[in-house]
Amino acid sequence: MIIRKAENKDHEAIWEIFKLVVQEGDTCVFDPDCSKDYVYKFWLGPEFHVWVAEEDGQILGTYYLKPNYVDLGSHIANAGYFVHPDHHGKGTGKKMCEHSLITAKDLGFKAMQFNFVVASNHGAIKIWEQYGFKIIGTIPNAFQHQKLGLTDAHIMYRSLD
Repeated sequence: MIIRKAENKDHEAIWEIFKLVVQEGDTCVFDPDCSKDYVYKFWLGPEFHVWVAEEDGQILGTYYLKPNYVDLGSHIANAGYFVHPDHHGKGTGKKMCEHSLITAKDLGFKAMQFNFVVASNHGAIKIWEQYGFKIIGTIPNAFQHQKLGLTDAHIMYRSLD
């Protein structure tokens, strides 16, 4: 598996992964019926650094890095990761996390923060904790889980120093 900067030719694969991940309404805030244009404006926006995980010419996952906030908060990175459901449990998310931590530091970020990790997304929380992230806060009933109803979301943080 290689992780490389996303290119224009990857946009359709990113869209397909995005749609598959959000359609269940159980791990991220995006509307399961969001449009391709909306996704492109968000995931591929100008302030985003976007990568794809690729193996044998197939895109397995994608992630972005961006400043968590503007100006005086721009030294903390924010990231989002999506793995194609057919590749869950195969280490793609872990490899993207490893890559993102190195890349964020190379880009000059001092820390990384996830603003919204759905509390029932135990797989993601386990990975982030393995890579040194700590839950620093919990937002009660923040997520409208499509099966469980209102669910908490965590804020997770780790230093890059």
